[in-house]
Amino acid sequence: METSRLELFADAIFAIAATLLVIDVSVTAPGGELGAALEHAWPQYAAYAVSFLIIGIWWVNHHVCMVLIDRADRTFLFANIALLMCIAFLPFPTKLVADHLRDDGVRAAALTFGLTMTAASICFAFFWYYAAIGRRLIAETTDQRVVSGLSRRMLPGLPINAGATLVAVWSPYTALVLFAATALSYVIGTSLFERD
Repeated sequence: METSRLELFADAIFAIAATLLVIDVSVTAPGGELGAALEHAWPQYAAYAVSFLIIGIWWVNHHVCMVLIDRADRTFLFANIALLMCIAFLPFPTKLVADHLRDDGVRAAALTFGLTMTAASICFAFFWYYAAIGRRLIAETTDQRVVSGLSRRMLPGLPINAGATLVAVWSPYTALVLFAATALSYVIGTSLFERD
């Protein structure tokens, strides 16, 4: 089975998830206090920026994988659907973090965000390794060194996200900083040191 419809569907889900993030950014300014209201809403901007960056990273990684994959079977299609379900869900914990960053709900919000990230990491790992192990769905022209390199780069995602989620039990703010720092360092690191 060809992968073109899979990619189109995935791109649509990525676009919808990224768009849903901004819908939840809102400011209420009673009595003309817009400046103060905009300043007070900084958690919404921060949550939006981090989650948009994460969705962007997932989109880039999905694209990189799909360049190497030239066919799909039923299991792979459902693996892709599971991954996309996690991606489409990300706006919900993002809103929780933005809404509860300043109150007692921050721990539950950070845990929900972390569990979503961890679930997405599990789904992404299964998505890739199912295709890559034994070169099950990999294009014949793809260099095995490229496949092995991408497989190595996938390994840290799950323990990093699961670790940050565990940190949220004790320190939700530290966990949220870890998620943001991980996303930022990934973008900087791959932009500077990896040329695909």
